[in-house]
Amino acid sequence: MKQTRRDFIKTGGILAGGVVATAAIPNTLNNKISKQQSKNYEMNFSFKPHTLKLKHVFTIATNSRTTTPDIITRIEYDGVVGYGEASMPPYLGESEETATKFLSRVNLKQFKDPFELEDIIDYVDYIEKGNPAAKASVDIALYDLVGKLMNQPWYKIWGYDKSKTPNTTFTIGIDKPDVVRQKTREAKGFKILKVKLGRGNDKQMIEAVRSVTNVPLTVDVNQGWKDKHYALEMVQWLKEQNVEFVEQPMPKTQVDDIAWLTAHSPLPIMGDESIQRIPDVIKAHGVYSGINIKLMKCTGLREAHKMLNLAKSLDMKVMIGCMTETSCGISAASQLSPMADWADLDGNLLISNDPFEGTKVINGKLSLTDYPGIGLKPDKNVWGKI
Repeated sequence: MKQTRRDFIKTGGILAGGVVATAAIPNTLNNKISKQQSKNYEMNFSFKPHTLKLKHVFTIATNSRTTTPDIITRIEYDGVVGYGEASMPPYLGESEETATKFLSRVNLKQFKDPFELEDIIDYVDYIEKGNPAAKASVDIALYDLVGKLMNQPWYKIWGYDKSKTPNTTFTIGIDKPDVVRQKTREAKGFKILKVKLGRGNDKQMIEAVRSVTNVPLTVDVNQGWKDKHYALEMVQWLKEQNVEFVEQPMPKTQVDDIAWLTAHSPLPIMGDESIQRIPDVIKAHGVYSGINIKLMKCTGLREAHKMLNLAKSLDMKVMIGCMTETSCGISAASQLSPMADWADLDGNLLISNDPFEGTKVINGKLSLTDYPGIGLKPDKNVWGKI
């Protein structure tokens, strides 16, 4: 019997719990854990602000900016250092001030074993509600540390094949046609582009890009369309422009309208602003074709990994996305990318002051390194660059 969306939501929590339970820490950690338990080291946690400078004014449907507040975190244990990051675009409600206040409350010295990932990340999550990017910065640093202690990158720990990484999109922000054409030229070499829409000049944006390149496109409307019939007309037109999917076309509160659009759309409709943490995956089933997972919204790699497994079990499409971030956040997210249908991991390419080196884009495709942890190139001087 076919299950209605309402029936599904009633039973969805049970399914979510089952899937999440299967996303536990790999058995390959067991030997390492037992060895670490005999040691008496402490985890020393520290952080620094690092304002990201954008190469171009970045404009989406709701705002424009030239910088992004960012904080880099560091966990040192037994001479090994893991790095993390909190990127906080202003429209998401976090700031350097709120993240600093939250991170100042984090006390990792109470934990003697960094392999106790579940307990440590649970502790961080329960310090205070909200603060997803600040929480992600601790999570990412911890995963980086543990991977380095194991001397393996996380894509290998999770059993992924790095040859299966997708091409990443490169984002073209909303701007005047001549600037859009210039940005598109600068994106030469990328196999797929992401175009921001939602400010009333949508067709002009696509036409400007198409005057330069014929590569496939995706579009992100950032909740910019309000009428479902107009949205469907636009999606039908976008399909003719070789667009692969449409991201968050309407306000996340218009759930029924989005579900109607998805049911009638010739293109996949992806949820972004609607998707933050695990419960949102259940809510998105039957409303969207797929979800966009971002570490800065879901509190880090632990939750992102569980969300990916849950979405796949529900036969939903998955994109791994990002904010404007350094190579720290991008390299962390890219560890999940071999399992994604699409990737939008270009945030480090949009800034001019990236202190890290990690995942690269080669001929438009994400190229993971074999450096342990989240894949950052070792650099003893990186803390001094921040």
